[in-house]
Amino acid sequence: MNTIIFQNPYELDKTQKQQFLINELNHLTDFHRKHCPAYKNILKNVPFPKKVNTLEEVPYLPVQLFKILDLYSVPKEKIIKTLTSSGTTSQQVSKVFIDRETSLLQSKALVSIVTSFVGKKRLPMIIVDTKNVIKNRKAFSARGAGIVGFSNFGRNHFYLLDDDMNVDWDGLYEFLETHKDEKILLFGFTFMIWKYFYKTAKQKGIKLNFKDSILIHGGGWKKLKEEAVGNEEFKEALYEQFRISSVHNYYGMVEQVGSIFMECEKGFLHAPDFADVIVRDMETLAPLRIGEKGIIQVLSVLPKSYPGHSLLTEDVGKIVGEDDCLCGRKGKYFMVEGRIPKAELRGCSDTHAYARNEVMT
Repeated sequence: MNTIIFQNPYELDKTQKQQFLINELNHLTDFHRKHCPAYKNILKNVPFPKKVNTLEEVPYLPVQLFKILDLYSVPKEKIIKTLTSSGTTSQQVSKVFIDRETSLLQSKALVSIVTSFVGKKRLPMIIVDTKNVIKNRKAFSARGAGIVGFSNFGRNHFYLLDDDMNVDWDGLYEFLETHKDEKILLFGFTFMIWKYFYKTAKQKGIKLNFKDSILIHGGGWKKLKEEAVGNEEFKEALYEQFRISSVHNYYGMVEQVGSIFMECEKGFLHAPDFADVIVRDMETLAPLRIGEKGIIQVLSVLPKSYPGHSLLTEDVGKIVGEDDCLCGRKGKYFMVEGRIPKAELRGCSDTHAYARNEVMT
């Protein structure tokens, strides 16, 4: 499996990828059934073949279960960190238990995906957040885990915001002067970039020129959609204010850290070789065809320490195609169109906004 993760993460065609994933996912289902009593009990009540022949047959768990149950398949003493989903004080949070093997696989997978977009050279990096988010290295929130994971692709890290979410303009100008002839990598969560960086700069009449820099962002879109800001509007606004032309959204969740789905130059999210997506009917849960909208299921070969290899999300989307995206990457490419009605608010930046009374309940 290491060979798959180390190589170009978008080079397996449909037949090659399905064979690899089915073998790995069969193994993971069997392993977690044997080593996680709660998972075993769940599968007892869900009829499924002991060995599946298609990805659609792989048993899945709703992500909500990680808020209710402590699910892990390794001895407690082997758990090196616990990740938690974004959640407000009124919500339960998901808990994901990570051992050293899973952590290493997640890191390798993230490196494989991100370097295929930004290159292998570490770039000077601006993190649109506050440094205090990553204080506790053994118990990360989804927001903190995202910052730590993506910070590996940068150097000379500059945290743009203070604890009150104010931009350190003097520090930013100094950083930009120091790296004026270099490409810069920016990372942050979607709503926070919009609210605290873009809007503040626009209100102050501050325009910057980041030239050929790269912005990677992800997390909650709910608040932006309430302001009628979609992906294209977001990109256009950032280009107008900061001249950032290379902007990549990503889709991911704490329950499957490492298996992120990055947005390509054509505006579609891509499944890497070691992960996949299935879209299911919202009522029957039957798998849907390309172009049909339904609930997104995500699959990943990375979760070794917990049964998170096949999850039914609370997100709605559609698969646009497979192996034929104009960007040249193989695999399924898709779009996320929102949340299931009445699903909990759980995107990283959405939850931050909620906590600051900026999202209506």
